[in-house]
Amino acid sequence: MSRRVEYLTGRGTDFVELAAEHFMESALTTCSQGSTAEKIAIAITNGHFGSLPVVDGGKRLVGIISEFDLLKALRAGKDLEQVTVEEIMTSEPISVKEGATAEALMKILGENHLIRVPVVDGEGRVVGVVSRTDVLHGYIQSKVGDLPWWM
Repeated sequence: MSRRVEYLTGRGTDFVELAAEHFMESALTTCSQGSTAEKIAIAITNGHFGSLPVVDGGKRLVGIISEFDLLKALRAGKDLEQVTVEEIMTSEPISVKEGATAEALMKILGENHLIRVPVVDGEGRVVGVVSRTDVLHGYIQSKVGDLPWWM
């Protein structure tokens, strides 16, 4: 894992001062529009991801593909080996900028019923992903620091 929030010292760090760049997982997997849905289903299940950002050649966010999209394709009788990501992905997904505040993140995640959201830089390139759990982890880190190993 590579989140900046993991390096906080604990008590004294103000949670509301933290931003998406502190919470996000920056070691992430992305895919292209031309990938097969079957390949992405394998990546999602083996990597325990719920979704993957879809990027163009410049790493700019062009979509997102989720377990829901894959299941929807299966329910429609599609062969995932014959379907491309572009055919079933969600185009123009919700994303946040690196500087999005903790409050803005919680609002976006909550109001849109999202589990995770891609983080993009000023050029629209994907630089990370933030999940609800990441935000909660940041809150805990800012209040109590590292928990004992038994918790």
